[in-house]
Amino acid sequence: MSEANVNIAGKDDKHRHRRVALSAGALAVVMLGMAFAAVPLYQMFCQVTGFAGTTQRASAIPGEILKRKMTIRFDSNVAGGLGWTFSPVVATTEVRIGENKLAFYRASNPSNRSVTGMATFNVAPESAGRYFNKIECFCFTEQTLKAGETVEMPVSFFIDPDIVNDPDARHLTQITLSYTFFPAADKPAGATRSKTESKKGS
Repeated sequence: MSEANVNIAGKDDKHRHRRVALSAGALAVVMLGMAFAAVPLYQMFCQVTGFAGTTQRASAIPGEILKRKMTIRFDSNVAGGLGWTFSPVVATTEVRIGENKLAFYRASNPSNRSVTGMATFNVAPESAGRYFNKIECFCFTEQTLKAGETVEMPVSFFIDPDIVNDPDARHLTQITLSYTFFPAADKPAGATRSKTESKKGS
């Protein structure tokens, strides 16, 4: 092989390696972008479908209130490290579909320092998620309790009348609303917060 051919072959190899390196770099950038987009896309999917019990956020109640009633159960949990006591004031309540209802949870901080927590939430069964609407909720913002402080925190909600038209959810007679309080700094990165809820009536 002549020296010219060797030089040409060498240049072709360099170009080939450069293309491979650029392709690999581009693929890495795309994969990184997909990783960062995965959580928002998943949250968006949950907002629209109510998947995994994701609730909705509304600015107003619907105009229609049905005669049919549903039982709402309230569940509470506290993650390790927070040190609060947290429980519903009333364990269950009945609400007519479309009716705005106000419920309360009680939280206490028995420690000798101020502690800030953030509540994550969902409903069960999951098929009820897209019809469970909250107008106001303590879970929309972080909550700080002073040393020894006890507070009652409200949640204003209604069940969307469209639930009776959903073949997967219209048979439901009971929904459980569940909250878990975490230390604000330790809240799971992928957990649902108020800003990820679907907004209706705005």
